[in-house]
Amino acid sequence: MNLIAHLTRLYAEGHANPAPGVWEDPRIEGVTTFKPASVLVAITDRPEPGLLLIHRPDTMRSHPGQVAFPGGRRDPDEDVIAAALREAHEELGIDPAQVSIIGASDIYRTSTGYEITPVIAVVPADIAITPCPTEVAAWFEVPLAHVLDPANRTLRTMEHDGRQLQFIEIMWQGHRIWGVTGAILTRLIRRMDWTLA
Repeated sequence: MNLIAHLTRLYAEGHANPAPGVWEDPRIEGVTTFKPASVLVAITDRPEPGLLLIHRPDTMRSHPGQVAFPGGRRDPDEDVIAAALREAHEELGIDPAQVSIIGASDIYRTSTGYEITPVIAVVPADIAITPCPTEVAAWFEVPLAHVLDPANRTLRTMEHDGRQLQFIEIMWQGHRIWGVTGAILTRLIRRMDWTLA
């Protein structure tokens, strides 16, 4: 299977219509300004594709220690794709020339005042990874099939400011994928038919 061509077709079909029911962060009530950001949803081009994710360092002010996509705030002169490529290069050393962009998906707004655009892309299975220690505590590749399997996505509830909030949690080999990353993945899964066969 040509993964790039296959995902390009699925992306076009999935984004031809308005987004289906989306996973929103209810804590954005009252947030009036959002800083633009981009993340790279990097899928490895192998017979069993994977998804590249990072652990944020415990020293970071925002979401310390959590699993995230490589990405961050956009510079004023950048578009969503350029920002995702720059951040992935800064955080994981990913060579932008080796990234095949599939397309940008729906913006996700966070309670911390960011509006994040996920950029779906394919990278070579053997792409060189050189994590930046100040921005990445560790990186890993989770099988895409594991993320896509509904049996592996658990709906959890937590209390925040006196109210119950729901979130998606995906566990894989001790890695806990949840929060913003879990929400973005949930939205992408609802947006596209990720049939890989």
